[in-house]
Amino acid sequence: MGIRITPSVLNADLASLNSEIARIPSCDAVHLDVMDNRFVPNLTFGLPVVEKVRAGTDKMLDIHLMIAEVDRWAPAYAEAGAESVTFHIEASDAPVKLARELRSLGARASMGLRPATPIEPYEDLLGELDMVLLMTVEPGFGGQSFLDIVLPKIRRTRALLDKRGGDIWLQVDGGVSAETIERCVEAGADTFVAGSAVYRADDPDAMVQQLRSIAESCCH
Repeated sequence: MGIRITPSVLNADLASLNSEIARIPSCDAVHLDVMDNRFVPNLTFGLPVVEKVRAGTDKMLDIHLMIAEVDRWAPAYAEAGAESVTFHIEASDAPVKLARELRSLGARASMGLRPATPIEPYEDLLGELDMVLLMTVEPGFGGQSFLDIVLPKIRRTRALLDKRGGDIWLQVDGGVSAETIERCVEAGADTFVAGSAVYRADDPDAMVQQLRSIAESCCH
């Protein structure tokens, strides 16, 4: 199982995103949280900012859309050059159509779930996806505490992915830190969004490397 560290820039200096991204050269991807103050009670940035980030980095962009009307807006992020686009299943009316559209545009299709949303009803969708994102906090704000209540869902999701086969990544997002990443790996996650843990560290890239080291040590 490969380990991927995908820091969120939500806790970085949003006024100089490209220089903030340059502080984490060891990351596997950059996680960009798009919020519309409708699906979640917070407002961050949208497509124009993502386009600017795309122009300024060759890092993989992992877009997390916490927005209403995601079926309408998600494809534009793939068209803008994002390698991975996550839509929330709670906001999508046509998830299979959307996943196929994202893939046709060259992006990895990813389905996000809030902490209380079960994975089981969506087992038949897994073959349409490249990643499943499980929120380990309520979406909307960075810096929240990790919800251990989601660990059993991570395990159940891992079991469903293993049953299906193929290379579908299992990402967790929310409260991931040096103190919590081990539990996530043991539950079956392989891709980790860490925001405040990385950007509140004295050396963000050293924290990326530390998180990877902890996670990889759990795999052996």
